[in-house]
Amino acid sequence: MVINTNIAALNAANDLDQSNNALNASLARLSTGSQLVTASDNPAGLAESISLNAEIGQTNAANNNVGNATSFLQTQDGYLQQVGSALDQMAALAVEAQDNTTTQGADYNSEFSALASFISNTAKQSFNGVSLFAGTSLTVTNNGVGGTVVLTGVSLATASAYTALAGLSISSSTSAVAALTAVTAAITQLGTDRATVGANEETMSYTNQELTVLGTNLTAANSQISDVDVATESTTFAKDQILVQSGTAMLSQANQNPQNVLKLIENL
Repeated sequence: MVINTNIAALNAANDLDQSNNALNASLARLSTGSQLVTASDNPAGLAESISLNAEIGQTNAANNNVGNATSFLQTQDGYLQQVGSALDQMAALAVEAQDNTTTQGADYNSEFSALASFISNTAKQSFNGVSLFAGTSLTVTNNGVGGTVVLTGVSLATASAYTALAGLSISSSTSAVAALTAVTAAITQLGTDRATVGANEETMSYTNQELTVLGTNLTAANSQISDVDVATESTTFAKDQILVQSGTAMLSQANQNPQNVLKLIENL
């Protein structure tokens, strides 16, 4: 028996320190909901989680791009619907003007010209600074490594079927017949353009679904690495808590052991 060095107390203190560290680590994981509280918890897993988080962010950004492109296309189609209504009215006016007097033809022509001007003005519209009907293709980035989707452009400003409407007249029966032919060609072109916009919207819809699935699965993979299993960790926490309590009790007992030396020297 010795007094100066209490080996039992040192061992008990060391065990208590380890149990206390484990308890604090378990408490940190439960309080944060993450298995990766510090880099030392899982260095390889932390590196993988950082990479996954970056890819998740890029996927979400790409999905935002797709959402913006979809809004652009929906705006395009909304304008084209109004152009279609204008063309339908112009066709009706051209038919009616063929059987009316010169005075009535002038009245019809006034409305016809106004509708043609509306179509010309629509060609100048833009969405967030990007021309809707310049006819240029729209490139949409759909992932973080340079992947893109190219959407076919639609032109109201340069397509001959639309530009031919400017300057047409239905003030006479003869001109009304010619105007009807031009309007019919524009309606045919409009059908093609709306089909193009519809195909672009469909492409964006599928791209959105792909990115959503990718983002979900990347998040699930990251969760396996970084998120704590609360049920398992709660059990670990309870075990470490008991070890700390028992270790504290044993350290207290070990610190009392040297007092037994007093019994040996009481009667000296």
